Amino acid sequence: MCLGVPGKIIEIYNDRGLRMCKVDFGGAVREACIETLPEARPGDFTIVHAGFALNLLSEEEANETLALLREMAMIEEEMDAEGAENAAPNSAAG
Repeated sequence: MCLGVPGKIIEIYNDRGLRMCKVDFGGAVREACIETLPEARPGDFTIVHAGFALNLLSEEEANETLALLREMAMIEEEMDAEGAENAAPNSAAG
């Protein structure tokens, strides 16, 4: 399964004839091709998959998506903790 995480475009440049950008994902900066998004500008938010910016989204949409991802991560952590509590070692009485 692939997960598209919103990031903020911080720089746009050309590399070997392709329009490229640097995207900040909360401190992790990655490169992506934005050839298919000619309207993209620094400060815009985008979803990147396999090195390609797929679409632009508003800052509000990006923040909503990030909040949902954080909530999903918290739920997963809670489920993992509950699973560890319920997996107490079996004692053999006999």
